[in-house]
Amino acid sequence: MASPRTIRDPLADQLLTPENAALVIIDFQPVQVASVVSMERRELVANVVAVAKTARLYGLPIVLSTVNVATGRNQPTIRQLTEVLGDVEPIDRTSINAWEDVDFLAAVKATGRHKLIMVALWTEVCLVFPALDALREGYEVFHVVDAVAGTSEEAHRAGLERIAQAGGQPITWIQLACELQRDWAREKTTAGFSEIVFASIHP
Repeated sequence: MASPRTIRDPLADQLLTPENAALVIIDFQPVQVASVVSMERRELVANVVAVAKTARLYGLPIVLSTVNVATGRNQPTIRQLTEVLGDVEPIDRTSINAWEDVDFLAAVKATGRHKLIMVALWTEVCLVFPALDALREGYEVFHVVDAVAGTSEEAHRAGLERIAQAGGQPITWIQLACELQRDWAREKTTAGFSEIVFASIHP
């Protein structure tokens, strides 16, 4: 049975690894989920939960943010995500662009990672704005295109295009899971990887 020619440096790897990436989750709250139309909501929630489970499996730092919970204008993160994220504390803000919130930005920098896997609602606003700012500040952005959604098909598409044109790298949640696992010989995470991927494909 063949083995890899060399063990690639998990920090310097151009691809995502458990050692070089962090997950950023922004505004997956009931109002935002209920208002999207570019994707079927049940599929959206299933996909973002798969992203969160994947991040937990591989031990990625996770930055979770909400908007307007403290002001009483909005509700907290959806239950399906909080059940997976456990003790990850949300950073609540009033700014539409999370990157303009001092605590959020500090949390991202505290991860020490420069590859940011990003999911947010809506695509055209709460994903685009911080993604563009992160790219401008030298981060690599990997936006998970099938775990985000917008207020219209056109808005969603334009948001994804704007990020890609600025240098962001679109990925899918399946691609994310496979990129982090990389080798079936990594037995510590093989069972969890299989459970996430195959349970989500064939629920």
